[in-house]
Amino acid sequence: MRAAIHYIIAAILLTVYGGQVCPFIETIPFMVLGAILSSWLLFFFIIRLSFTGMVVEKSPPLNQPRRQFLLEISIFGTAGLAMAFYNMTVYGFPLDSGLKLFIGCLTLGFFTATDLALARDYQIARQLGKEIVAGITAPRFFSLTRKMALIAIILAIFTSMVLILVILHDLTWIRMLPADADLSAASRGIITEFVFVLAVLIAFTSTLIISYTRNLKLYFGRQTATLKEVADGRLDGHVPVTTNDEFGVIASYTNRMIDALRERTEQLQITQDVTILSLASLAETRDNETGQHILRTQQYVRTLAEELQGNPYFSTFLDESCIDLLFKSAPLHDIGKVGIPDHILLKPGRLTPEEFEIMKGHAALGRDALLLAVEQLGKSSFLHLAQEIAYSHHEKWDGSGYPEGLKGREIPISGRLMALADVYDALITKRVYKEAFSHEKAVEIITEGRGSHFDPQIVDAFCRLEETFKEIARQHKDRTSDRLPAGTT
Repeated sequence: MRAAIHYIIAAILLTVYGGQVCPFIETIPFMVLGAILSSWLLFFFIIRLSFTGMVVEKSPPLNQPRRQFLLEISIFGTAGLAMAFYNMTVYGFPLDSGLKLFIGCLTLGFFTATDLALARDYQIARQLGKEIVAGITAPRFFSLTRKMALIAIILAIFTSMVLILVILHDLTWIRMLPADADLSAASRGIITEFVFVLAVLIAFTSTLIISYTRNLKLYFGRQTATLKEVADGRLDGHVPVTTNDEFGVIASYTNRMIDALRERTEQLQITQDVTILSLASLAETRDNETGQHILRTQQYVRTLAEELQGNPYFSTFLDESCIDLLFKSAPLHDIGKVGIPDHILLKPGRLTPEEFEIMKGHAALGRDALLLAVEQLGKSSFLHLAQEIAYSHHEKWDGSGYPEGLKGREIPISGRLMALADVYDALITKRVYKEAFSHEKAVEIITEGRGSHFDPQIVDAFCRLEETFKEIARQHKDRTSDRLPAGTT
């Protein structure tokens, strides 16, 4: 449709203004001239349809805009030569008349070819989406500055040629006027003619500018959107490489940067996970609790965090990356026990008050063990949450906990989540100093601790999830015994 409009406009302009630049064409009756030019352009438009499929659409996508331009300019140039030869043969017009017609067709062909090439470029960019990614560069690099300079030079040349032809025709016409002719009327006619010609040229130029800015908006928009994703930590996107200029190069290098960042991030993630796993394994070797305790409390913490994501008091903190880090850091909640003497840590019975005071020191020991790493890596360190959990998971909502007696929202969210998960698992698990409580009894005890031991909103979330907690306990029962926590089936 866009091409058809260009060809219709070309037929109208050549018919209306063909006689304004060539006195020989002016001798042909207007309707006859319009029929001749329209027939020729219709013939070449039909030919164009066939060549578009063969020459343009069957070529690689990134080659199509260039081929579209060459096809259109060739069609118009050939049409101009054919019409000039026809006039010379049928009407006996001289060579300069044919040259003027050829220049007019070539000028219109340049505008048409450039606009359709830009439209093809936009269409290809939209269709390709994110199929062309890193490692694929556009063929035959053509600098954007060279493109713009070339288009500007050609545009200036064609505009000058058209205006010169109009001026030459008008000068010839003025010389042929009788001595008593009304020059003021002739001047108005010439000015009107120039205004119309300039309006047509400005309209064509504006169309090209609009088409080009539309393409630029698409390129910049995709580049900006992808970089914003990278800034937000999403490294799964790419910028489509859809041009053979600097935009294509920028897109290609952006994609290489994203791939390198993704690879480095994955390596750091593996390092982080291995570090946490190693520390958790170290803590486990010094603890009289089983590895299943670590797995269960991990699951409890994640389940609670996901449930509280929609709560406005927690949503800002509990994003997906934070929940993932909470899950991975939970096993380090008792890492401070590595500093507790064996006769207390491994005592096969209930601790004395003095021994319990020493045992309570594991919270500070855990904090201190991780503090140096956090200070070196900064508060954004993946161990920051682990340090919070290790130090604050024995704090209580009413301020009666340890090691600092923090109260209410003074306690980090990570510590509040871990507190409930740790207590629930301790209640339903058999220890050397107690039997396992049933799930129902554990729920009762935790509910009684709402607002005193535990954050009320976390307890409410736990009550909504108690069946999920029971299922987690079932799936990760202690391997040292075949029995399930009391109250489960």
